[in-house]
Amino acid sequence: MLKKKKKETTEAPENLNELMDEMQEVNEAQQNMELDNENEEQEQPQPSAGPELSAEEKLKDQLVQANDKYLRLYAEFDNFRRRTAKERQEMLLSGGKDVLASLLPVMDDFDRALKAMETATDVIPVKEGVALVQNKLKHILTAKGVKEMDTKGQPFDADIHEAITNIPAGDKLKGKVVDELEKGYYLNDKVLRFAKVVVGN
Repeated sequence: MLKKKKKETTEAPENLNELMDEMQEVNEAQQNMELDNENEEQEQPQPSAGPELSAEEKLKDQLVQANDKYLRLYAEFDNFRRRTAKERQEMLLSGGKDVLASLLPVMDDFDRALKAMETATDVIPVKEGVALVQNKLKHILTAKGVKEMDTKGQPFDADIHEAITNIPAGDKLKGKVVDELEKGYYLNDKVLRFAKVVVGN
């Protein structure tokens, strides 16, 4: 009996050692499998953020963007051109509105003067009334930048004068304006109307 018990005790450590060896083999196998999995993951190509474009595709993309930008700019310019054309047309139609509105009181004065002339017996008040209307008109034109030309006795200048005829004149008036048939006017120092003059020859 004792001998049998001793045998069992001696067999148990052997089984324990075998079990320990098997466990160690399992652990090693598990570690090897984990290492293999890691290596496989590293070997697999990483998915890229997007497919790389070739040089031709890049140029096509740039061309599309440039064309889109061009179309946008063209549309903006076309809108600007139409808007300015409309504004210019409106300005031409109503550009002289201020001047015309300021001339209406002068027309009213002329109407009153004509009515007064119908029943007037004395010429002097009529002349005075017409002179007042003329002064009012001159004042309005001056306020708008219109100025009369001073031509008589001045040397003839084709840039501001229009010679209607030449007449014989003395040495003092040769090449100068002898008479003025129609007044010339400036508008903000630019010729609004040429003066029609007679030049000494």
